[in-house]
Amino acid sequence: MVRTQVQLTEEQVASLKHLAAEQHVSMAGIIRRAVDLLARTRFVPDDKTRRQKAAAAAGRFHSGCGDLAKEHDRYVAEAFHR
Repeated sequence: MVRTQVQLTEEQVASLKHLAAEQHVSMAGIIRRAVDLLARTRFVPDDKTRRQKAAAAAGRFHSGCGDLAKEHDRYVAEAFHR
């Protein structure tokens, strides 16, 4: 691990100490968890962005199936049972 130094407000330190004591872990452990959580959730696109990406992808790929719209459910079921 890399050692680093941060400055926190008194309120943040109080909250951090409380959380650490409550969970029986170090303050550094709480900070590491918080950074991991932020990193995971920060990069999740919102609904509007996901819809825009889906709309942009629609029609860009060719399945080679002439009946994909009609037989979509069957094709999905087959793909998951391989």
